[in-house]
Amino acid sequence: MRELAFRLRRGDDLRQNIEEKCKEAGINTAVVLSGVGCVYQAKIRLADASKYLEKTEDFEIVSLTGTVSRGKAHIHISLADEKGNCIGGHLEKGCLINTTCELVLGILEEYETKREFDPKSGYDEIVFTRIKEGKDND
Repeated sequence: MRELAFRLRRGDDLRQNIEEKCKEAGINTAVVLSGVGCVYQAKIRLADASKYLEKTEDFEIVSLTGTVSRGKAHIHISLADEKGNCIGGHLEKGCLINTTCELVLGILEEYETKREFDPKSGYDEIVFTRIKEGKDND
């Protein structure tokens, strides 16, 4: 596994920049290893997959985890406000960096990914295929 590390600055869109950096680097499959920083605008999709939460206030990023497959991110984020109260959900475009965000992505060079419809979940879900062995790892 290789790594890609970069820093975002005030006003940068977190999800958009992650997707763009992966596309620019020709990365097919990556995982978020670390994301440390803060945002002044949050936009997340909530657990029911139909409602969004948008807030303009200062938050610390307390957790950032997920995958990037063929330039599309599936990332979950947890944010803490000034009182330590947390919100979280699916990272959407519109989550804007306050002062900084330090990111480290792990590049899974031995895997190809694609999305296929899963009748059990009702969504297009990621399918990992190990390139060297040619086995699916659901």
